[in-house]
Amino acid sequence: MVSRSGRIILQADWNHVLKENGEKVWISFKTLNNPMIHGELRSDGVSSQGIPMVTGSESFHVQHVTKNTMTVKYKDGIGEYTRKFVAPQLEYSAIHNSRKSVTSLDVTPGGLGVSADSEGKLKVWETSNGIVRRDLQGHLGDVYTCKFFPSGVVVLSGGADMQLKVWSAETGQCAANITGHKAAILDTVIIERGRNILSSSKDGTVKLWDVGQKSCLYTYEECGGNVNCCSIGIPNKNIDLGQPETITSDREVQTEGKLLLIGTEAGSIQGYGLQTRRKVFDLPCHGAVNCCCILSENAAVCGTQDGYITVLDLRNIRVPLKELKETRSAILSFSTHNNGFFVSTGDGSCFFVNELCNTTTELTGADCDHIYKVVCDNTHVYTGCRDGQVRKYSCSQAGL
Repeated sequence: MVSRSGRIILQADWNHVLKENGEKVWISFKTLNNPMIHGELRSDGVSSQGIPMVTGSESFHVQHVTKNTMTVKYKDGIGEYTRKFVAPQLEYSAIHNSRKSVTSLDVTPGGLGVSADSEGKLKVWETSNGIVRRDLQGHLGDVYTCKFFPSGVVVLSGGADMQLKVWSAETGQCAANITGHKAAILDTVIIERGRNILSSSKDGTVKLWDVGQKSCLYTYEECGGNVNCCSIGIPNKNIDLGQPETITSDREVQTEGKLLLIGTEAGSIQGYGLQTRRKVFDLPCHGAVNCCCILSENAAVCGTQDGYITVLDLRNIRVPLKELKETRSAILSFSTHNNGFFVSTGDGSCFFVNELCNTTTELTGADCDHIYKVVCDNTHVYTGCRDGQVRKYSCSQAGL
């Protein structure tokens, strides 16, 4: 059963508009396959602390307001729906050209961010102020994935030029160039401390690499077309990953007992024993799988091009724990946080799904532009958007 609960949608720049007495913003209530209900929120002034006093029209009731958050309830004859909206704490518009999309993004708890844009630019910047510290030059074409190694000072990137590159975030120098894919690299995974990495590609494979020797240790083939995304985790011990059929190279480190999850353009989510190479499951999905993530030892999640979010039970893969559909737009990325996960989409919405699979909080600021990537460092959430901006949100303000 797919959950199609109602959704409250709020004007993206509400926090700026409602600072002015008498100004209004639009608000809507939407359920799939039903007409949208429209209303408005009006500012009746601003308190001495700079907090707007807001009233709603129709069936929209404002429950709580701060400078950057607002909780709204919609009540009709069927039920009540509540959502908390969180505005950006900071918006960084100078990291990338405003006419270029931010296509990939990662941050470290140590205060560094790395992001790539549709112009092929790859930049390292400070998360506290958005100041660019390094411009990582060397890729030929678009960069589709960039991530920090656990050290927080080394970056892994991959893109249209079929190359993986390892960079020093401190010097901006490329420390390693790894080749072997026959088409664009779409996603990567860093295993433990980073002696081994994984990459998924439009060539229909996932490759396991030895970073130190810049060599391929194994290729997962016959995935059924473009492999858009990949993730790893340690599953429940009762999930049978099989046994290796050959002796594992001593260059392969800490792959034992891990599950490799991949999502394909052909519309399937697949699981493999990372060390055993055995295919554990192959589940058809609603459409092309854009993103996937292992949530816990028993659960994983995948998102499709046609807007479905499927929370998988790894113990019984054929019976999903939950299926959600809040949007007709593509699901583009996930980021785990506090037993739940953030979701970014192709219609500019970015929301948090809690451990009960309920949507509670929405991050505002993007005006119907694709949010290609959402990441979280446990204190702040960052989004990379088609409008060229990186937005920063406070987890504490969001109550998460």
